[in-house]
Amino acid sequence: MNRKQIIIVALLVVSAFAKAYSQEIPRQTLSKDEAVSLMLENNFGIQLAEKQVAISENNTSILNAGYLPSLTGNAGTNFDRTSSTTDFGGATGADGNPRPNIEIDAAETTRYNASINLDYTLFDGLGRYYNYKQLQEQYNLTQLEARETIENTMLQLFSVYYEVARIEENVGVLEQALRISKDRAIRAQYQFDYGQVNKLQVLNAEVDITTDSINVLNARQNLRNAQRDLNVVLNRDLENTFITDTTVTFINELIIDGYIEQAPQNNVTLQQSEQDIIISDYQIKGAKALFLPTIGLTGSYGWNRSNNPASAFFPSTTATSNSLTAGASLRWNIFDGGRSIVALKNAKIFRESQELLKLQLEQQVRRDISNAKGDYKNALAIYALQTQNVLTNEDNFKRSQERLKLGQITSVEFRQAQLNLLNAQVTKNAAKYTAKLTELQVLQLTGQLLNIAF
Repeated sequence: MNRKQIIIVALLVVSAFAKAYSQEIPRQTLSKDEAVSLMLENNFGIQLAEKQVAISENNTSILNAGYLPSLTGNAGTNFDRTSSTTDFGGATGADGNPRPNIEIDAAETTRYNASINLDYTLFDGLGRYYNYKQLQEQYNLTQLEARETIENTMLQLFSVYYEVARIEENVGVLEQALRISKDRAIRAQYQFDYGQVNKLQVLNAEVDITTDSINVLNARQNLRNAQRDLNVVLNRDLENTFITDTTVTFINELIIDGYIEQAPQNNVTLQQSEQDIIISDYQIKGAKALFLPTIGLTGSYGWNRSNNPASAFFPSTTATSNSLTAGASLRWNIFDGGRSIVALKNAKIFRESQELLKLQLEQQVRRDISNAKGDYKNALAIYALQTQNVLTNEDNFKRSQERLKLGQITSVEFRQAQLNLLNAQVTKNAAKYTAKLTELQVLQLTGQLLNIAF
């Protein structure tokens, strides 16, 4: 088998392997909107956050607010069996004879009781009112925490999604490079057969085919790994394969600036901090309620029955009674050792701490937004430069192709032009998705990540 036949067989083997590998990947497109929907529906972290919101919502129910009365039922029974002997100590009866002892064997006594008791706090210094308001604000805070979880998960989603898209585009670039190397190898072999080039040209082409084939295989494996990473975020079958939407559009800079101006009102971290301050206000009011009296109402309905056996002096009796009672109480904790005073002071200090924390967070958020905006502009500038660089390298590569056909440059020089184009395309792909991810970070910091269409 001559060199030409060996090259053709090698190309066929590589092509067959690449074709078989590609056939394993269904060409089903996973759009950005579909990915977001799957994430919201299936992601474990989001599901856990939703459970916390549901618990917090249950806590805001009137059933948990202390406004309803408590109603308790009690019932009981007692059983007693007694044997007794009554000795009169020699006392005589009306007939002058000693009175006999009276013996009662296994006398049984049974008692039954049942009652329903009502207890209702009419006024507790508004403590339960402020507690109820705290629960409502805690529910709002839990919703903000769930929103933060969704935002962070969405950033994670698109970080992996765009990684898949980047590798997909790189695979296309590498496959194109492999096709060019195959064509060059065949052309070099024909040129060698007709004595137009030396053996070195053929060997260089073969080496480049091997290198490009390995690059394609590695890129495809990286693509599979990235797809599995995305399937983890979406909580679906790890071996589910797909292609992504590689289209990327950027938001107008003026719109971004508008988002930044509204960031203090929309940033989820600052909103949580504000919610903590509201909760601390109700904690102070709840602590003040400890200084006020508590007024309560009570009511009870009871039933009792008692079966008493005969005794030495009385016959057996059965007693049944029903009772209905109602009352009111006032309790004023005039001095509890100072615990209420300490609780109030601590509540006020905690509120001041929340104010300081909010100021700290505001400064950090402003810094993060400024950094993110700078990174975003820098990434867009780099992407623009890399786009222009690709155009320049494409022009250089086309010229090198023509000069190679005319024999004006060597295969090594042509390969360098090809590698320059390949590196420029790969770098451009990375710059594109880096810029988009920095934009998403700006949107998260300004509280707009969940309000845009992807």
